[in-house]
Amino acid sequence: MQGKKFISPGAWFSMIYPSSWSEFEDGEGSFLFYNPDVWTGNFRISAYKGAAGYGKEAVRQELKENASSSAVNVGPLRCAYSKEMFQEEGKYYTSHIWITGIDDMAFECSFTVLKGGSVKEAEAVIATLERRIEGRKYPAELIPVRLSEVYLINERYGWVEGLVKRELKKDFQGAEEDLENLQKVVDSGAIGPKKKDDWMGMGIALCVILANEIEGMEWKTLIDGNREAPVLCSGDKVIDPMKLSWSKVKSGQPFNVVKEYQSVIDSL
Repeated sequence: MQGKKFISPGAWFSMIYPSSWSEFEDGEGSFLFYNPDVWTGNFRISAYKGAAGYGKEAVRQELKENASSSAVNVGPLRCAYSKEMFQEEGKYYTSHIWITGIDDMAFECSFTVLKGGSVKEAEAVIATLERRIEGRKYPAELIPVRLSEVYLINERYGWVEGLVKRELKKDFQGAEEDLENLQKVVDSGAIGPKKKDDWMGMGIALCVILANEIEGMEWKTLIDGNREAPVLCSGDKVIDPMKLSWSKVKSGQPFNVVKEYQSVIDSL
C-alpha cells in the first residue's frame, strides 16, 4: 500500500495509511485518522501490550464473548469483526470494528462510515500493521509529524514566547525580526547550561521562524532508536532543533541564534 507511515508513540507498532488522511485529536491511547477534505470515514486504532500470545488470545476472547463477531482475515491478520449502527443528526452510520493481534500485542481498529460506505480503505490500513520489536535497532525514519510532536512544538514555542515577554517585555511573533530578541535572552543567562528542555525550546522557536519565513518547510517526526522528536525538513535537508541549540550548549559551544539561522538558509 502506498501512503503515509505512522509509528506510534513509544514505537510499539507501525502502519501505512492513505496519503489523503491526516491524524486528528482523539481520546488517550487512541489514534484517529480521516480525510479532512473529502470525508470517507473515521479510522481509529488502539494498541495494547500483554504477555506472550496476548494478541491471539484477544481475538479468541472477542469471538467467544461477542456473539455478533465473526472471524475474518484482513491481509495476513486474523481478526474478530463486528459492526454497530447508529443515527446522528438524521444520518445513519455504521462503525466497523476489528480486533486483531500480533504476538504480545492486541489492536482494536474501527472505521465509522455512512451506512453502506466502503471499508476497503480501513482494511488496507489494517493489513499493513506491524509490531515493532522492543530492543531491535531500526533504521532512523522520518514520518509525517504526529500530534504528539505538534503538541511539543506548540508547548516549547509558547514557553519561549513567554520567556521573551518576561525578560525583555517585548512580544514574540515568530518572525525574522525576533532573532535579535532570542539572542538577547541567550546572552542574558536566563537559561541554565544544563536545561536541556529549555534549550530544545530555543531550537524549536528558531525552526518555527524558519518555517514562517521560508516556503516549503515541513515539520516531520524523527524516529531514531529511543528518540522521537520533531524536525524541520526542506526537501532532503533535515533541520534538527536539538542540533541547533542543545547539542552546542552541551558541548560548551556558544549558541548564536543569527549565525545558526543564516547557516540553515545558506545550506538550502
